[in-house]
Amino acid sequence: MSSPPTPPEQPASGHFRAEYARRMNAVLDHIDRHLDTPLELAQLADVAHFSRFHFHRVFAAWMGETLGDYARRRRLETAALRLACRPGETILDIALATGFGSGEAFARAFKLKFGCTPTAWRAGIAAKNAAMLAAMRLRRQDSNPDQAMRNPGQENGPNFQHHGHSNPLHRESPMQVTILDLPPATVACQRHIGPYGPAIGAFWRDTVAPWMQSHGLDDATCYGIGHDDPSITPPDKCRYDACVAVPDAFQSGGRASITTLPGGRYAVAQFKGPSSAIAETWTRMTREWLPASGLQWDERPCFERFSAATALDPATGEFSCDICIPVRPL
Repeated sequence: MSSPPTPPEQPASGHFRAEYARRMNAVLDHIDRHLDTPLELAQLADVAHFSRFHFHRVFAAWMGETLGDYARRRRLETAALRLACRPGETILDIALATGFGSGEAFARAFKLKFGCTPTAWRAGIAAKNAAMLAAMRLRRQDSNPDQAMRNPGQENGPNFQHHGHSNPLHRESPMQVTILDLPPATVACQRHIGPYGPAIGAFWRDTVAPWMQSHGLDDATCYGIGHDDPSITPPDKCRYDACVAVPDAFQSGGRASITTLPGGRYAVAQFKGPSSAIAETWTRMTREWLPASGLQWDERPCFERFSAATALDPATGEFSCDICIPVRPL
């Protein structure tokens, strides 16, 4: 069996910047895993292997915001997502899980950032979901059974699967949703910070694909992980990891970080279409399918999974992937 091609030498400046990014991303990941605990500057500097004395200045220059502002923003953004996706979790539990010492402190900080109380935020999400479901039921009542829940021009409603049971609320959706137990995956990750959309495609094409080719990974399974909700997080602060499945003993050469995507139970939807439509599919899964499923998000990352060799149809330009949401019972 032939060995993979030797990666080309990186210019010194490129190598150092890649190492810098790897260390800073380790800090961002550490913060997200420990939002419920005090985040000490000295400890975070040690995670990055940077000088404790200079780390605050280094972090602010790299991220465009101070360490305190970043941690406060991540706590509030995470809380906003939990309020939307975990209706069974109390507001106090969410406050404590995201590092606030009391419900009152959480409510003050939340209103200052989002302009409403946590209770009003959650009620607004619930009202939107209820309106969507009511509209779907009205369309079903006003249609004959064969045409219920379809978009104009859609010939066949899809099959929704959940442990073998079909769900008629989702015949309108052009996807199948199945509950699967996925194994853990060892991956090499490279991070992009900035707006989602076309920039993500450019990141895969111009940065990740050449790296994959140089390491003999052209046919590998890929995972795209959007860590932030762009309706909550400022677009220029959104984090995205482009991940490639690698053998357990793989050496990345410093540009990519090696980590393990956790296995477990996921809701998996097949997507095929223009890449511009994938955000809408994520939204519909979260706002329409999830509330009616008896499941909720858990702490593991969600991702898009695809084959590097077959994801893009050169004839149509359509993109194919699996949308994977980690779930647990309500």
